[in-house]
Amino acid sequence: MRTLVLLDAPSNLGLRPPAPGVVPGVYKLAGALREQGLLARLGAVEGGVVVPPRYDRGDWREGDGVFHAEALAAYTVTLADRIERHLRAGEFPVVLGGDCSIQLGAALAMRRLGRYGLAAIDGSADFRHPGNAAVNGSVGAAGGEELALSTGRGQPDLSDLEGLSPYLRDEDVRLFGLRDGDPDLPELHAAGISAATVGDIRRRGADPVARAALDGLHPPHTAGFWVHLDADVLDPGVMPAVDSPDPGGLVPDELAALLAVLVGSPRCAGLNVTIYDPDLDPDGRAGALLADLVAGAFA
Repeated sequence: MRTLVLLDAPSNLGLRPPAPGVVPGVYKLAGALREQGLLARLGAVEGGVVVPPRYDRGDWREGDGVFHAEALAAYTVTLADRIERHLRAGEFPVVLGGDCSIQLGAALAMRRLGRYGLAAIDGSADFRHPGNAAVNGSVGAAGGEELALSTGRGQPDLSDLEGLSPYLRDEDVRLFGLRDGDPDLPELHAAGISAATVGDIRRRGADPVARAALDGLHPPHTAGFWVHLDADVLDPGVMPAVDSPDPGGLVPDELAALLAVLVGSPRCAGLNVTIYDPDLDPDGRAGALLADLVAGAFA
């Protein structure tokens, strides 16, 4: 039995303001899922909180690179320190975000230990970098760029922390839940990054897709892999409480099947949960669903 450790990483540094003068509400994700009794339902050990820097973009302007870069770099190292400690102890961190930039902390922690992979269940690839500005626009919000940064693309103050770039190799990344026709798919395929769209998952079945993706994420190729879960992989009909809802997402049963296979692997090293925004969920239904899916993955 693995010891689960519930750790909060309530950073919103990687998202743009939802409205002028308003900070993104994803920093409330951890508290909302804890209110659903997640600690007890997981039977997890309390891991505490990695407190993020203050959200303040200052005089940042488009074209200045990633905003909050200095704060993000410092937070990534601090979060990686905590995750690394749990990994070295043989524990399984369940990290509650926050926006998707917290995945950098997990990637850096694993890179310090060796070669690990990533299974990202996400409605988008988060692959924006300076080389694909014509497709994705200019860089700025790290929450839409963490996969690019983790694979060594983008400004070195985030992509090459501690001289360890890339934290993840392209061939060690598996993506699940991208919308069919995602504009990043041609570049992902050219780079050798495996991506199963919603259509692929529907045609082949979530369980077989996940099991096939585990090939190459076990020794001798890697020492294991991390699961990154972005709530926007779900269709907005059931998960409207995200910053960029996009129709055509997975339904809960499909996500549950993916999580069961991936988290159930003995080589899965940890899981992070991101992007759910309680400010956009006044009745709490979306948060309750997300908590059920996370708890159910370990049942």
